[in-house]
Amino acid sequence: MRSLTAENLLLIGSILLFISLLAGKTSYKVGIPTLLLFLVIGMLAGSDGVGIHFNNPKAAQFIGVIALNIILFSGGMDTKYAEIKPIIIPGFILSIVGVLLTAFFTGCFIYWITNDWIVSITFSFVESLLLASVMSSTDSASVFSLLRSKGLSLKENLRPLLEFESGSNDPMAYMLTISFIAVIQNPTNSLGHMVLFFFMQLFIGSLIGFVLGKLSVRLINKINLDNDSLYSVLLLTCMFFIFSFTDFIKGNGYLAVYLAGLVMGNSKFIHKRSVVKFFDGLTWLVQIVMFLTLGLLVNPSELLPISGVALLIGIFMILVGRPLSVFLSLLPIRHISLKARIYVSWVGLRGAVPIIFATYPWIANISQAKMIFNIVFFITILSLIVQGSSLSWMAKFLGLSKETREETKLTEFDVEFSDEIKSAMSELVVKNVHLKNGHKIMNMDLPEKTLVVMVKRNNHYFIPKGNTELNEGDILLLISDDEAALRETYKQMGEKVQE
Repeated sequence: MRSLTAENLLLIGSILLFISLLAGKTSYKVGIPTLLLFLVIGMLAGSDGVGIHFNNPKAAQFIGVIALNIILFSGGMDTKYAEIKPIIIPGFILSIVGVLLTAFFTGCFIYWITNDWIVSITFSFVESLLLASVMSSTDSASVFSLLRSKGLSLKENLRPLLEFESGSNDPMAYMLTISFIAVIQNPTNSLGHMVLFFFMQLFIGSLIGFVLGKLSVRLINKINLDNDSLYSVLLLTCMFFIFSFTDFIKGNGYLAVYLAGLVMGNSKFIHKRSVVKFFDGLTWLVQIVMFLTLGLLVNPSELLPISGVALLIGIFMILVGRPLSVFLSLLPIRHISLKARIYVSWVGLRGAVPIIFATYPWIANISQAKMIFNIVFFITILSLIVQGSSLSWMAKFLGLSKETREETKLTEFDVEFSDEIKSAMSELVVKNVHLKNGHKIMNMDLPEKTLVVMVKRNNHYFIPKGNTELNEGDILLLISDDEAALRETYKQMGEKVQE
């Protein structure tokens, strides 16, 4: 890496990004999780593949922290209060108790097999708990990406539950990881100190995230920037300040960022739609960069010696550790069905977050830290292959998926409503059957609740009147009062309607 110039790095980076975008475009068709391909591309480009040497866990951690901030903040902004209100209690239980139980059960299993079964690898009990803690949370990047890219619609409010859990459980895993690193470095640290550290991080992170989220909304609405595009930059600045300030006063920055995103996403502020679009694109960019970087950090040849123990741990987490933790955590919750609990257990996806957390022991010079990193990386690949590629199949198998009408997307007219406007828009290509009563707009079978507000003819756009003559092949922009009125319009005009 030292012999490469900045221009070389940009060239290599742009090629890897382009290859990743192409891979992501085709991965959905063949059922392979996109994020897994990003990891694999990074591995193939590394020292055991193309030959790019990258062995800097601090740089990888820095990139991961930035990416995780953006992913959590964007995920919070995309989550609606109305969606999480019914599931907030089980979501918090899974985020806290579920992570604790997963770390404990998996840690006990790791200690058992590495001390009684496998002689080549041995972990102490605290080291076993550290390794388990690194992997104890579900990965927000993987869950958000896979659930949304596959367009999964799930019964029993499962999608908001899974997204809320994955967005809010990273802080718990982070606190466990940091705590066990501290115990290994200083064995005199007491359990009481760990408990106090946990509650302090939780309280400060929650408070700062909520308060600064509210203040950020007021700031954006009060400040007057000459360039509208700078509002996205302002929000990005607020996000990084919330994370770093919370961490500075010993709170949990990840929790603060997620809650701030949740608060802002459910508030009204200027240029909100364009800002949300900016973060959607930025989220995909940082996910690609993060997974590529983490892929570069691992040497595939180092995965083979630990593959046996990593496979055993991964299978235990998928089939025993995660399900047992979910079922015990949700015992007080009566309204979640058995099938839903099974599905929540299955969506225990590991991804970039555990790999990022695995760099903390490495940087702290913990004994066997590189082995911990390689085991976590192997289990992440296993999780994405086994669980990530079967989310849709498992939902259908358990009878939890439901059919929904695809949202109408405009391709010819770049027009959008704000979230407060409930009207519906659609495009209609004029066919001969639509002109059966005449070629004027007034002759068309349009309900009173639907208007033709614009016409595209070839490459020319114009606003029509009632006596405007239409030609076959014209594209109309229709606006109706709501989705129900739009469906009625399509039915009345003899078009196929997806309920």
